[in-house]
Amino acid sequence: MSGTQEATKASAPRKTPLEQPTPSSIPEPRAELTADQQTKYAALLEKVQSVTQITCPSKDKKAKSGPITDRERAWLTRECLLRYLRATNWTVKESEQRLHDTLAWRREYGIDEFTPEYVSPEQETGKQFIVGFDKQGRPCQYLNPAQQNTDTGPRQLHHLFYMMERSLNMMPPGVEKLVLMVNFKPSKDRQNTSVPVGTAREVLHILQSHYPERLGKALIINVPWLVWGFFKIIKPFMHPVTSEKLKFNDDMTQFVPTEQLWSTDWNGSMDFEYDHSVYWPALNEMCRQRREQSMARWTAAGSLIGESEDYLAGGTDVSVSGFTFSASSDAAATAVATPIVAAEDANTAPAAGANGNDAGDVDVVQEKLAAATLGDGQDKAGQVTTTY
Repeated sequence: MSGTQEATKASAPRKTPLEQPTPSSIPEPRAELTADQQTKYAALLEKVQSVTQITCPSKDKKAKSGPITDRERAWLTRECLLRYLRATNWTVKESEQRLHDTLAWRREYGIDEFTPEYVSPEQETGKQFIVGFDKQGRPCQYLNPAQQNTDTGPRQLHHLFYMMERSLNMMPPGVEKLVLMVNFKPSKDRQNTSVPVGTAREVLHILQSHYPERLGKALIINVPWLVWGFFKIIKPFMHPVTSEKLKFNDDMTQFVPTEQLWSTDWNGSMDFEYDHSVYWPALNEMCRQRREQSMARWTAAGSLIGESEDYLAGGTDVSVSGFTFSASSDAAATAVATPIVAAEDANTAPAAGANGNDAGDVDVVQEKLAAATLGDGQDKAGQVTTTY
């Protein structure tokens, strides 16, 4: 490569997500559990381990009720249970009910069924994207209302939560929260960048009910008077803790390293340009790989409810059961997990980088392949066969 070509490459704007935070970004330390909190966690874990069915209460969604799936069981991590306990002030019964409600909501809403192809029309203008991490290693999800390109409809909210799920995929080990970066600056084509109050209330309800303890901060800039009025209207519907996480028109370099903060309007030094044809497949492929690696590690360690998210993300090779992940277990887990993806593809036929949906017989396929991998008659260490 010539010197001119190297200079051109170096000066070209970034068009893909960043894979990791800066080395200086330090995740927020987790507080040690007290004896009482550990007892309550153990009680909640025992409760969710007894779940065999997910019941969808909505009349038009009852057909989605059915046995709990491996995807749902893997979602019930140790950290997930602790997030719900913290959100309910360590009330086991309420945490259990809210977990049931969220599992039912995820099925009814279809959060795991949204594919990149379905969401793509909402994404074409780059009205949302995930790039960079804050000083605690939390993924930065940018929202640019002025780039709105579609009429109001369910898919707009589906797009928001699809991207939030991708932010969760992007979290490094030790990180449980994301940062929303909202720029209300109007554009030539769109002067009103506010959101209908009804839509905002629905978003807040979903965030507070089904994504507890997931918002690290909401950094908001270029707030016009109309949007200020909007926040005054919507603030009474916010939980006080959520409200405290909002930062308006601040110096955002105090929260996000300048080299990972977008230069456009945010005063960072990262030159990023949204190119849908480049960014969209790159994001979805990166997240697909991380989901598959997580499921492979979960399977290798015995498919436990209450598994450690640090283990699933590769921050440690030791499972909560004491199992140690290695190259050999990686190969065995891949032998089990890969056909599951194939079964999903056969049912849904998504393009490369698809979100991946539950196949009807995935659990049966996994049981057979696990038996083949571990040997007939050998128990899968620690697996709870009656729970999700």
